[in-house]
Amino acid sequence: MKTVEQHTADILELVEPLEPIELGLLGAHGAVLAEPVASSVQLPGFDNSSMDGYAVRAVDVAAASQEAPVSLPVVADIPAGDAGTGAIPVGTCARIMTGAPVPVGADAVVPVEWTDGGVASVTVHRSVREGNAIRRAGEDVDKGAVVLRQGARIGAAEMAVLAAVGRSSVRVHPRPRVVVLSTGEELVEPGDPIGPGQIWESNSYMLTAAAIDAGCTAYRQGFIGDEPATVLDTLDDVLAQADVIVTTGGVSMGAYDVVKEVLSRLGTVRFEKVAMQPGMPQGFGTIGESRTPIVTLPGNPVSSYVSFHLFVLPALRRMRGLPQQPLPSVRARLVAPVVSSPRGKRSYLRAVLAYDGADAGLGYTAAPVSRQGSHQLSALAETNALVVVPEAVTELPEGSLVEAVKLPGGY
Repeated sequence: MKTVEQHTADILELVEPLEPIELGLLGAHGAVLAEPVASSVQLPGFDNSSMDGYAVRAVDVAAASQEAPVSLPVVADIPAGDAGTGAIPVGTCARIMTGAPVPVGADAVVPVEWTDGGVASVTVHRSVREGNAIRRAGEDVDKGAVVLRQGARIGAAEMAVLAAVGRSSVRVHPRPRVVVLSTGEELVEPGDPIGPGQIWESNSYMLTAAAIDAGCTAYRQGFIGDEPATVLDTLDDVLAQADVIVTTGGVSMGAYDVVKEVLSRLGTVRFEKVAMQPGMPQGFGTIGESRTPIVTLPGNPVSSYVSFHLFVLPALRRMRGLPQQPLPSVRARLVAPVVSSPRGKRSYLRAVLAYDGADAGLGYTAAPVSRQGSHQLSALAETNALVVVPEAVTELPEGSLVEAVKLPGGY
């Protein structure tokens, strides 16, 4: 059987970062920069006030105090956006709003709270140092400075930076288009009546949501039965809208494992056993003239979920232009024993990871859930981590230190 690491590496060889495109700012949200972004201007572009108050010469109010306030005539009113700000004579001031340009001659701003708020003249009750409440031109960003690196994911903060330096569009790796397809004659659409031997289909909903959470554009194709011709026709139909296809079900050793049956004939998809539990049967390859990557996951819900995070997520990260990195993990102390793990396979046990701070060098505890069967979907919703049990280990006593992989939503 293959190792988890080898299977991950094999899937990564199928994919490359998607070709960059130019998108408007909001359209680029969640995408990854394909180029560094440098500012064509300095920020701020001019000296401006960081507070509502009065632009003064600091020397003119150096003696101001509560006991001996200083009065100055107000010779100008400067709102934010003012374009005609002139100079103030010695011994005068200008009323100024937050963000407004500081007039020539002023070297400080007195907050309005330190004054009587006068309009024609103002009484100042406190002295200020030179430069008080003034944002200097270029103190945030120098002209030509790189403000966002290539490979940065565009979130809210990055969006603000792009807009602040005047960019209306940006070159990015687009979100990968992920098409999700389930197979199985026993599947029924949620909400429809269910008959003997049937189950409501959940895998495609789960995987589509997981792909969206991973920053992709995901399409739920739904599910199809176990007719080989139908499976092949459906895969052909979705090729035009897919950068990668993810299937679930039909990849094991059964007589009706149709995905394996159909795709094995193509000669471009491999089906192998990976030394892990859950999720041993796996498949990957390409289909169609476009050689679209396809990853075929097991049909058991938990196997499919774990496999997506171990194998599909790294591929999606590469397609998005992000650097490769493992899922975040911590060392944790087991609060219950692991009584059985198959020798020769790496187990990923659903667990509840908690931080209690009791151990100064550790602080995390991991409680494996009681329902670990690969079909037992209900436990997924209450877990936030996977406890890793190495291939050579078959049991672990309570209190053992383990690696706990944090799942999205759990960190």
